[in-house]
Amino acid sequence: MDSIFHRISVRRYEDKQVEKEKLMQILRAGMQAPSACNQQPWEFYVVTNPEKIKALSKATPYAGCAANAPVVIVPVYRKEGLSAPDFAQIDLSIAQENMWLETDAQGLGGVWIGIAPMEEWMEEVHKLLELPKEVAVFSLFALGYPAESRAQEDRFHPERIHFLE
Repeated sequence: MDSIFHRISVRRYEDKQVEKEKLMQILRAGMQAPSACNQQPWEFYVVTNPEKIKALSKATPYAGCAANAPVVIVPVYRKEGLSAPDFAQIDLSIAQENMWLETDAQGLGGVWIGIAPMEEWMEEVHKLLELPKEVAVFSLFALGYPAESRAQEDRFHPERIHFLE
C-alpha cells in the first residue's frame, strides 16, 4: 500500500537507463490486473529509441514531458476477439494503475499521459509507431529514475463519502 500513498506524477528524469528486469516487473504488474470477463485486452509497446520518444512527446499538447524520458510504455488494446469490448479501456486503466504503482515500488517515477478516448491522438500515436491495425492506443506512460521529488498531496475528503444504511 505504500506506493498508493507515495506515487506522484514524475515529469523529469535522470539521464539513466532503466534496467530491463525492472521494466519486466512493471509490465508483469500491468498484466496482473483484473479485466472484464478476464478478456485481458492489453499489449504493451516499450519505446526506448530517443527519436521515437521525441516524436511521441509531440503527439498531444500534454505529452511534452515525455521528451527526455528514457522509456515510454505505450499500452494498447486489441479491438477484435474480446468478450466485453466496451470495457477494454477500463481494463487498460486498471493495468496502467498497477504499472504506475509498481514503477514507484521499483524506485522509479512516471507519468500517465492520456491518449484514449481522443481519436486524433490515438491515430497519431498509432501512425508514429506503425502499430498493427488490430490494436488501439490507450495511453503513454513515460518513466525513469526521477529527477524531482515531492510529497504526494492528501486527496482524502471524508465529506465525499456517503453511507446509505
